[in-house]
Amino acid sequence: MKLFVTGGAGYVGSHCVRELCNAGHTVVVYDNLINGGHKEAVDTRAELVVGDLADDTLLERTLASGAFDAVLHYAALLDVNESVHEPLKYYQNNIANTVSLLALMRKNDIKKMVFSSTCATYGVPLSVPITEDMPQHPINPYGRTKLAIEWALRDSADAWGLGSTALRYFNASGAASDGTLGEDRDPEYHLIPLVLQVALGQREQIKIFGVDYPTPDGSCVRDYIHVEDLGSVHRMAIESQEEAVFRYYNVGTGVGVSVKELIVAAREISGKDILASPDVRREGDPPELYADPTKAMTELGWQPKYTDIRKTIETAWHWHSTHPNGYASV
Repeated sequence: MKLFVTGGAGYVGSHCVRELCNAGHTVVVYDNLINGGHKEAVDTRAELVVGDLADDTLLERTLASGAFDAVLHYAALLDVNESVHEPLKYYQNNIANTVSLLALMRKNDIKKMVFSSTCATYGVPLSVPITEDMPQHPINPYGRTKLAIEWALRDSADAWGLGSTALRYFNASGAASDGTLGEDRDPEYHLIPLVLQVALGQREQIKIFGVDYPTPDGSCVRDYIHVEDLGSVHRMAIESQEEAVFRYYNVGTGVGVSVKELIVAAREISGKDILASPDVRREGDPPELYADPTKAMTELGWQPKYTDIRKTIETAWHWHSTHPNGYASV
């Protein structure tokens, strides 16, 4: 297939592009190279178009000239805390820009899409692990923007035959197993790289936002899904996508790991004394989020390879310790 990939120079997108290229697909990446996008992260077998989703002229010209079979949409803002304080920024980027993309897909008769959604659409779940049939009541603007696009995808299936899959993934983590791709964002807000920055001496300490949650050790519990596992599930989803069908899957390991547990594991793997200090809770943070990935495993035949947080942190430590300045280290 010929695939149009938005955000394909970013952290998750670049790993997925590599997976798609390895499977023999022709890939065109569309990325503005900000918010964590790097041209060095784009697979050399893919074509890179540097552009913003808000640039309707360039976006339309690129889609019209490509004869694309499908779109994989990764481009989005995703800092939960920032979304609470800058909601309009998230509504503009995550909703308005995506609606423009969908309109151009319709115009160019592209009827297949995989959308990077999020577990944040569930808000505070009734119970864990989270299954797809649980109510979606997001508690922050980031989650609300992703849910709005899920509604748009569902409605588009009925209205004009769009076939799409929303992958509600949990905390993207880790790095390429060969150490050549990893996370490089400034500012950084994902926990694992922040913890490893302390190990590298780039940060004095890591703050634990909330130590009084109703969890076993008082810190938040999350499901850390490896980026290479995200790559495989995106590929399986687009390869099996049918027109006029809307699907949705939780993508996680099914294992919850607390912030404190993660820090302990990072200390052991890095061999460094990582200073951690308690802090107040952040707005918009549910106490506990981890997936029941049974539906994706059953219907797509997907199986995550990384279910042990230590193995995931090992790949991240390999990347960060050999690329202390990210892609600028090369």
